[in-house]
Amino acid sequence: MNVHIIGGGNLGVSIALGIAQFSKNNQVTVTRRNVANIQYLTEYGITVSNDNKHNIQEADVVILTIKPYQVDTVLAEILPVIKGKTIASAVSGLSLDMLQDKTNNEFPVVRIMPNIAAQFGESATCISFPETDREEALPIVDLFQDLGTAPVIDEKLMDAATVLGACGTAYALRYIRASMQAGIEIGFDSNTALAIAAQTVKGAAKMLLEERVHPEQLIDRVTTPQGCTIVGLNEMEHNGFSSSLIKGIKTSLKQIKGLLK
Repeated sequence: MNVHIIGGGNLGVSIALGIAQFSKNNQVTVTRRNVANIQYLTEYGITVSNDNKHNIQEADVVILTIKPYQVDTVLAEILPVIKGKTIASAVSGLSLDMLQDKTNNEFPVVRIMPNIAAQFGESATCISFPETDREEALPIVDLFQDLGTAPVIDEKLMDAATVLGACGTAYALRYIRASMQAGIEIGFDSNTALAIAAQTVKGAAKMLLEERVHPEQLIDRVTTPQGCTIVGLNEMEHNGFSSSLIKGIKTSLKQIKGLLK
């Protein structure tokens, strides 16, 4: 597959690197106004350009990883030269209906929401598409399955997917940071504390994904009567650990939907 990514920011670069490293038989082009910061991508066989139309006529799919305010300008530039191409949008808040309207219903469209862990083949990428575009969308689902997981969801959940899967990366990292800080307080140097905290989260996630059980079932394996784990968990809950995380996720969703003032 020839993949053309417009928008060489953090997300676009992460997708490009993920495809180059974890998916086979693909050609990737990334465009960005200033290519100096992404020139290193050429070491992975990725083409970089400051021209959004460079190689675009050879593309099978055009992926938009740009800001919402850039969409109209970019589409006006590329639509005349991408007849028959599939457009996959990672633009936050841009619905399939809006994208179809902006492209005059002349292109197959797919909405994707990856996260920056795509670079390491570990993204949780949620995907939705109109049923009429299923044939064109399925190769894109396959592509992102190479970069982690790629569940197809109802589009009405895409804003929620953004919060849980993309913003969620920051939430998980904030937990690791806090755990690292606690590790320093109880005696570890910062590098060792970070290594232990990060690997512990990775191991916990691996167990959940492999065993496909409720988190509490795994928590039960770690907690023992009158042990140090249960008293720590109870102290965290008394101080609002779960409730604050839930409130944060719901607040982020309100921000996306424009409900916060």
